[in-house]
Amino acid sequence: MSSYQHFESAPAAEVLSWGIRTYGKAFAIATSFQKEGMVIIDLATRIDPQVRIFTLDTGRLPEETHFMMDKVREQYGVVVEAVRPDPAEVGQMVAGHGLNLFYDSMENRKLCCAVRKVRPLERQLAGLRAWATGLRREQTEDRAATPKVQQIDGRVKINPLADWTGAQVEQYIAEHAVPLHPLYAQGYGSIGCAPCTRALAPGESERAGRWWWEQDDRKECGIHIGAAGLVRRA
Repeated sequence: MSSYQHFESAPAAEVLSWGIRTYGKAFAIATSFQKEGMVIIDLATRIDPQVRIFTLDTGRLPEETHFMMDKVREQYGVVVEAVRPDPAEVGQMVAGHGLNLFYDSMENRKLCCAVRKVRPLERQLAGLRAWATGLRREQTEDRAATPKVQQIDGRVKINPLADWTGAQVEQYIAEHAVPLHPLYAQGYGSIGCAPCTRALAPGESERAGRWWWEQDDRKECGIHIGAAGLVRRA
């Protein structure tokens, strides 16, 4: 049995409190300012008003996501750390494959995600002992076994909302006046880079608007789920 198994019955705030108390400034929240991430920010800042928060600024984010960075600073008093890709890596990729290479093939899309998201995240995590994400088991089949706390390659990954339903997320947002990403009002269900995300059509699943031109049902960039469908190395 995992040494973190007892967290499975613990409330989200308790799991976050443990992470913040245990790891201090070596703990941070990773967020793209979607609903789950904003709930975690709201919960965490009630525990530690100066908790560390970072986002992957890929260079292709919608303007509304930059608005949310400012909104978090204004409402919670926390400056979001923007983690950016290596300019040389981006330049080499664009020179070789074009700016919008992700439309050409899944291989190119995964390359773009690796350069703009996966590698910057790995560099950020090198300076951390623990991090929190907004993963929920209900989101996708690949995330169905997500634990609340796990250790991967010597680093602790905390998913405090793993057992929450979408309804619970919505209820918390309404009760605590949590800021919402403006793209939700335009019909988005999941929000990533601007050219790789669209609003949902009626009846589509939450992540159907991500990389919608791909036939594969698995909508992941690689920062959480690897090719084998397991929670990836971080």
